[in-house]
Amino acid sequence: MKIKVCGMRDPDNIRQVAALQPDYMGFIFYENSKRYAEGYIMPELLEELPLSIKKTGVFVNAGTENIQAIIEKYKLDAVQLHGRETPKQCAEMQEFGVEVIKVFSVDDKFVFENTLLYESCADYFLFDTRGNEYGGNGFPFDWELLSGYLSPKPYFLSGGLNLDNIKHLEKVRPKPYAIDVNSGFEQEPGLKKVEDLKKLFDLVRSK
Repeated sequence: MKIKVCGMRDPDNIRQVAALQPDYMGFIFYENSKRYAEGYIMPELLEELPLSIKKTGVFVNAGTENIQAIIEKYKLDAVQLHGRETPKQCAEMQEFGVEVIKVFSVDDKFVFENTLLYESCADYFLFDTRGNEYGGNGFPFDWELLSGYLSPKPYFLSGGLNLDNIKHLEKVRPKPYAIDVNSGFEQEPGLKKVEDLKKLFDLVRSK
């Protein structure tokens, strides 16, 4: 199972987490986020990261030209789209040569058929908890709802993951392609607890 650590922005913390070799590292380019990365990170810092780590830009309802500029500035490998982006815009992102992760906010009213329009224009889906914010709400949704997900498209599981509930991941069906961790491993917004992440990586990679 792949691991994505999201909401990174402190340079020293980024280097420490990169040493753990996550598969994806997420940087949020949404101004209303408590983890907004612009102004905290420099392109040179991201260039230092191992090539095995996919640098992922997280966006919410951003314009295509704006996203393209950020992709080029930071040499991103993937984009994560958290808002009301259309299938057309997702397809445009693919033309920029990046992986596209389309996010869906899940609660007990969510209909998994909503993903169907994005089958051809997203490389992965990400299921997060529906809450007051676009991600980083800090609590999980009912994973049993995922039994309604019948698509073969691989997905990221997000939403309040921590060292306690991560132990129950084996019960989740269909199995996630990746997990996306953020607030459950933070000392404060944008600053990750490296020792806790080490425990997570050992736990996931020992399976």
